[in-house]
Amino acid sequence: MSQKWDERYKGSDFAYGTAPNAFFKEWLPKFKPGAILMPADGEGRNGVFAAQLNWKVTSFDLSTEGQMKALQLASENNVNLDYVVGNLEALEFEKESFDAIGLIYAHFSAETKSALHKKLNEYLKPGGVIIFEAFSKNHIAFKKENPKVGGPDNIDDLFSTAEIVSDFSNYEIVLLEEEEIRLDEGKFHVGTGSVIRFVGRKMNS
Repeated sequence: MSQKWDERYKGSDFAYGTAPNAFFKEWLPKFKPGAILMPADGEGRNGVFAAQLNWKVTSFDLSTEGQMKALQLASENNVNLDYVVGNLEALEFEKESFDAIGLIYAHFSAETKSALHKKLNEYLKPGGVIIFEAFSKNHIAFKKENPKVGGPDNIDDLFSTAEIVSDFSNYEIVLLEEEEIRLDEGKFHVGTGSVIRFVGRKMNS
C-alpha cells in the first residue's frame, strides 16, 4: 500500500492540491489550538493549515514521498510539522495526548477501520474533538460515473453514519451528516461525491 501512495505523491504537483479540505478549514478554527494528530496526512495540506493556526501538529502517513512533500510545503509556509512515516497499526502515541484529531479522507481497510478508530480514540484527551470527512457508502455510484472523483473501490472500505456513531460512541455529536458535495482538490478529488461529515467531542476515556 505504501508503494501506491509513493507513486501518487512522487511528482512535483500536489496530488490533492495545497489548499486545506474545505470542511476541515471551516471547523478547525472554531476550537482553541493545542496538539492535533493528523492521520493519513499525505502531502500535508491539512497539517500545514493547522500549523498556520498555531496548532502543534503531528502528522503521519504510509508514504515517504508524502512526508517529503509535506515538509516542503511546511517550509514554504514557515511552519513546522512533526511528520512520522508508518502504519497506524504499528505506531504508538501517548494516551490522551492530543486535543484534536483530523480524519480527512483517512480510509482504512474494512477489516481494520473500526479498530483503528478505537485506537485513535485512546490518544485523544477527554473534551478533545475529532473532525472527520470521508466518502460514504453511497459514493460508489458517483465513482463509477466519474472515476476522477476518487475514493476506495470497495464499498466496505467506505463509511455510514451508523458506523461513525458506533465507532465513536463516547462522543457528543456536534455534527453528523451525509452530504453530496462538489470536490475540487488537486487531480484526484474532482467532481461530485457523497461524504460523511462528523465533528465529535470526546466525553470520557
